[in-house]
Amino acid sequence: MPPGIYCPVEFWSKEENQTIQVDFLLPTGIYLNLSVSCNASLGTIKQVVWRHAQYEPLYHMLNDPEAYVFTCINQTAEQQELEDEQRRLCDIQPFLPVLRLVAREGDRVKKLINSQISLLIGKGLHEFDSVRDPEVNDFRAKMRQFCEEKAAKRQQLSWMAWMEYNFPLQLEPLAKGPRTGPLRVPNKNIFVNVKFESGGESFTFQVSPKEFPVMLMSYAIKKQATVFRHQTVESPEDYTLQVKGKCEYLYGNYPLYQFQYIRSCLHHGLMPHLTMVHFSSIIAMRDEQTNCTAHTPKMVSKPPPLPKKKPTHESLWSLNQPFYIELVQGSKVNADERMKLVVQAGLYHGNEMLCKMVSSAEVNVCSEPVWKQRLDFDISICDLPRMARLCFALYAVIEKAKKARSTKKKSKKADCPIAWVNVMLFDYKDQLKTGECCLHMWSSFPDEKGELLNPMGTVQSNPNTESAAALVICFPSVLLHPVYYPSFEQLLELGRNGDYTRATPEDPEEKQQLREILERRSHTELYEHEKDLVWKMRFEIRDQYPEALAKLLIITKWNKHEDVAQMISLLQSWPELPVLNALELLDFSFPDRYVGSFTINSLKKLTDDELFQYLLQLVQVLKYESYLDCELTKFLLDRALANRKIGHFLFWHLRSEMHVPAVALRFGLILEAYCRGSNYHMKVLMKQGEALNKMKALNDFIKVSSQKATKPQAKEMMHVCMKQETYLEALSNLQCPLNPTVILAEVCVDHCTFMDSKMKPLWIVFNNEEAGGRGVGIIFKNGDDLRQDMLTLQMIQLMDVLWKQEGLDLRMTPYGCLSTGDKTGLIEVVMHSDTIANIQLNKSNMAATAAFNKDALLNWLKSKNPGEALEQAIEEFTLSCAGYCVATYVLGIGDRHSDNIMIRETGQLFHIDFGHFLGNFKTKFGINRERVPFILTYDFVHVIQQGKTNNSEKFERFRDYCEKAYMILRCHGLLFLHLFALMKAAGLPELSCSKDIQYLKDSLALGKTDEEALKHFRLKFNEALRESWKTKVNWLAHNVSKDNRQ
Repeated sequence: MPPGIYCPVEFWSKEENQTIQVDFLLPTGIYLNLSVSCNASLGTIKQVVWRHAQYEPLYHMLNDPEAYVFTCINQTAEQQELEDEQRRLCDIQPFLPVLRLVAREGDRVKKLINSQISLLIGKGLHEFDSVRDPEVNDFRAKMRQFCEEKAAKRQQLSWMAWMEYNFPLQLEPLAKGPRTGPLRVPNKNIFVNVKFESGGESFTFQVSPKEFPVMLMSYAIKKQATVFRHQTVESPEDYTLQVKGKCEYLYGNYPLYQFQYIRSCLHHGLMPHLTMVHFSSIIAMRDEQTNCTAHTPKMVSKPPPLPKKKPTHESLWSLNQPFYIELVQGSKVNADERMKLVVQAGLYHGNEMLCKMVSSAEVNVCSEPVWKQRLDFDISICDLPRMARLCFALYAVIEKAKKARSTKKKSKKADCPIAWVNVMLFDYKDQLKTGECCLHMWSSFPDEKGELLNPMGTVQSNPNTESAAALVICFPSVLLHPVYYPSFEQLLELGRNGDYTRATPEDPEEKQQLREILERRSHTELYEHEKDLVWKMRFEIRDQYPEALAKLLIITKWNKHEDVAQMISLLQSWPELPVLNALELLDFSFPDRYVGSFTINSLKKLTDDELFQYLLQLVQVLKYESYLDCELTKFLLDRALANRKIGHFLFWHLRSEMHVPAVALRFGLILEAYCRGSNYHMKVLMKQGEALNKMKALNDFIKVSSQKATKPQAKEMMHVCMKQETYLEALSNLQCPLNPTVILAEVCVDHCTFMDSKMKPLWIVFNNEEAGGRGVGIIFKNGDDLRQDMLTLQMIQLMDVLWKQEGLDLRMTPYGCLSTGDKTGLIEVVMHSDTIANIQLNKSNMAATAAFNKDALLNWLKSKNPGEALEQAIEEFTLSCAGYCVATYVLGIGDRHSDNIMIRETGQLFHIDFGHFLGNFKTKFGINRERVPFILTYDFVHVIQQGKTNNSEKFERFRDYCEKAYMILRCHGLLFLHLFALMKAAGLPELSCSKDIQYLKDSLALGKTDEEALKHFRLKFNEALRESWKTKVNWLAHNVSKDNRQ
């Protein structure tokens, strides 16, 4: 009997659907129709079913309930085994209200973990099996073994080493060398409250901020021994200090003031509250977490398969015939029938074309065009580099006759791109591909440059095989047996034989020329004779200018196998590079795998804090990799499984792009490997995933409700929905995805609301009694791409670190921002702050004059900081204003107005909403609305001068902070350039080409000397000061339009 209803996703999010009639199909063939609660767990439902089943026929034939598992049809129309019986019916959301019980098969624990991983990463592991790709299978087996070995090693760690993994230190960057600014090390003693985990009263100590945690613990132990008259005094080495109510600990040989928590307390005038935790508690925690992995099936390490003998008698290098492929036919091609179809093909190594492009004949448009044409490439098989990729573009052209009548300009636009696809020439085992192969293509979008081929695109073919256009090509079978790329040893041997150029005597003129070429700031193309000189003097470069490796690799002839062998051979004796130069080599221009290994080796010295700082870029660079098994993947997994914080953010950076078809396979496999290496952390992340699912359901509900109801009514409906048991449970006791040290203990429903913007972001407030009851706010956004905000905030945080390392603390507020899925993510609420617009509107009743009320800001600060506190607040304002002036100028952050600049009650100014950067300013009526290089309004100057018009001393200090901050960033200009260049892989609309990165070079004046750059900056600064009244006019316009909207 077919069931009468089906349950789409919307059914499950409606709060009135508390119970549902479900059909249960028993293994005995009996069917039961029962009313069950949507909030019931599968375990509870199973007990109910068994209670009813005992009154039915054939009950005696049923085994124990544990022998069976529920299956259902899910929302993607697949049959799914529901292994995890703690899940609720409303979370599973079956498409039909039918649950079938089937006998369990296989290892239950293994199945449970597999189902949990599938749920967490948003892709069923059975999809990886169904690909039936030996590369995928080999990679999974290898990574699983790698990650499970890491997990086993972690179980052996001492309690202290395990803490370093689980609770990495949160330290402030230390100033290197002499201080250039106001980074104050507190001299006077501070008060710290310490309580023992085992209970008893808390003690307050007065200690020097330069003391290490161990001293504070020894004071606490002595005090406790005195108060409670203990006979034996315990050792402080047996304890550690936990920040009250957070997953954060203070340990190690660092002065107290270097811990972020202590520094934050000092800034906000709060007393730090710490808890003494005995090492036995840490060991208990470690054992509890490792129990999660203790019963995972141990991989029986199979002996590695015997390597297949690569035939050595016929090397690739002996094949001098030109390379060709056969273009057979296309399928599912959709184009205007009046046009003709052409395929363009090119061979690339990174960005470099290895030989001339070739094009097919024009054929008539039809769904399945046939070419059966040989495409010859002007390169010998022996010269094909290992990482060569073959790039195709399918496009339509207007017939010749029509072209002749049109102008020349139009005929250039006659190409209509349809699709593109890339494929490697060698497989993952180094074998030259042969035989027929069907390539499912990716749809093309005409780009401004008019390029048809997309060599930077993925080498994976489109998984949407049902509707994607496809090309069938045939790789030639050159020999009767497989042809392999030569081994590393063969490369070195050929490379050493070719090192004859070394013997030439040094020419001082050539050395001078070389120095000039290498010191050139601009990345203009070198002339041929300059390239020859760089290649000729490659040994000098290794010995005297090793950091110029990138320039040498760019001019290497990758389409000449002798040169490639010499380069790889030379690389073996190349000194390890500094991190800055190694980051440059991660770019798409350097695809060679030996260069890749060398690069990762140079990055291994990154500290965990530095790695965390660059993690966003490293994840994007994975998109450039040609094979699943690569050094970068292993490096990231290795570090993520050695530091929980890195693991947390690696997980979310990968998970947030699982909806992108081109990376879903690679990212999904890395996520699976990570989960297998940390089963406990997987469960912690599942809790975060559940909370995000609930927020999305709530947001969808509000988008619909707010169209039909007033805001107070919609807010009331939101609160009713959030007070359901399922919501309260999902939104309590989880680690905050934005910062895993923060525990979101319980959601404060009455303080939650939603914002008025189009996507109705949720404003959710959590409380944590243990952490002193201070609220934590997060904004959930669904419908906006947060990746650009995330990148901008990462850069502001990096600037803050670089300034602090030079002794300049500009009181920045790089609040948390994390993309968690397709146009979905979280933003940290900076509590106790308000927008400039609100402050101005509240202080003057008329919107039209609000922006002209120069005293509004200062009066607001006075009201929040009475008496002596005002001076400190103005200092905080001055420092942060300098920091953000420089940051927004350098990054070219546009669309600044009084609604996206905020001030904290302590005086710190900060910017929010970074929709436009790198000079992509909003234009209104075709005119750039922002004429100002950075925002400096008269109001800001008024506060900096403490409300006095002639207080030039304070203003000059502000100018000095701006100049120092700018010059420090200039010293690190290359770091910003490299990080932005690597982010091109992300595909952000405002960061897609070199022109966007040119903006940074100009704003940091990288072609100029320090003197010229400072002069240039002063010009911009004075311009901002002169234009400050115009900014007020712009903001006035913004206030008026905003006021009309409300």
